[in-house]
Amino acid sequence: MKKSLFVPVLASLLILAAASRAADTAQNWAKNCAACHGKDGVGHTKAGRMAGVKDMTDAKYQKTFTDEKAAAQIKNGFKSPEGKEKMKAFGDVFSPAEINDLVAYVRSLQK
Repeated sequence: MKKSLFVPVLASLLILAAASRAADTAQNWAKNCAACHGKDGVGHTKAGRMAGVKDMTDAKYQKTFTDEKAAAQIKNGFKSPEGKEKMKAFGDVFSPAEINDLVAYVRSLQK
C-alpha cells in the first residue's frame, strides 16, 4: 500500500514545486522588470519609454531574438551602440534557472 501512495504524492509535490516556481518568476518580473517593461510586457512605463524598451508582447519583435540571446541580456545587461547602459545586468541577482524562467515568461507574453 505504501508504494501505491508514492506516485500520487510525488506528482503532487512536483505540481506544487512548479506552481511555486511560476509564482517566483512572476514576482521576479514584478520586482525587477516591470518598472521598465511594464507588468504586461508592453513597456508603456516612464522608465520604459526613456530606455526605449520594446513591446515584449509583439510576435514580430519576439522573432528577432533567441532564448539564448534573451538569457544573455538578462544576465549581462544591455548597452546601446554608444555604450550607454539600457538595462542593468541581473547575473548577480538571478540564478541561471531563474534567468531561464524569465525567458520563458517573456515568451509567454507574446500575443
